[in-house]
Amino acid sequence: MTRGFAPSVPTAFHEMGSFRRPRPRFMSSPVLSDLPRFQATRQALQLSSSSAWNSVQTAVINVFKGGGLQSNELYALNENIRRLLKSELGSFITDYFQNQLLAKGLLFVEEKIKLCEGENRIEVLAEVWDHFFTETLPTLQAIFYPVQGQELTIRQISLLGFRDLVLLKVKPGDLLLARSQPPSSIVQMLLVLQRDATPGSGPRW
Repeated sequence: MTRGFAPSVPTAFHEMGSFRRPRPRFMSSPVLSDLPRFQATRQALQLSSSSAWNSVQTAVINVFKGGGLQSNELYALNENIRRLLKSELGSFITDYFQNQLLAKGLLFVEEKIKLCEGENRIEVLAEVWDHFFTETLPTLQAIFYPVQGQELTIRQISLLGFRDLVLLKVKPGDLLLARSQPPSSIVQMLLVLQRDATPGSGPRW
């Protein structure tokens, strides 16, 4: 029996259609004349991010000092947060809020309580908690609303900060023991901090 002639492998591939991929075209390196424009664009982006950070910092510290947001300011702050999330600084927003802005803001709260002595400190702590829980905390959540999907929410981070940087530092335990009936705000504070200032518990926003 006579064997038929089998085409060579390269010939068969050629008849079926080539499997060779086109060579990738690499982008040419920027010419020197493009460098000033590139540097100017990068600098503009950095200035934009810096301006966005500054506006957020100013607003947050103002809130801790008892101020409120101006008309349409919340919308502008949300847009700045969204812009920062898309920048190189995006992954650091939560850490920066927790370690810088929140810590600095709660320092004002702690100092206000420590100015009072004796049983008055419990009353001031109750007033400070009321303002923090009903005014400051919701405003912080609104400002950082675009920051979602993190392990800890802005609410949880803020409550943890209040517990660690305010409550534990003013040490109200002895004052509470000296009173037969603590203020209702103090009871609420302890319940909220126990329930919500724990990762994986409480409302997510």
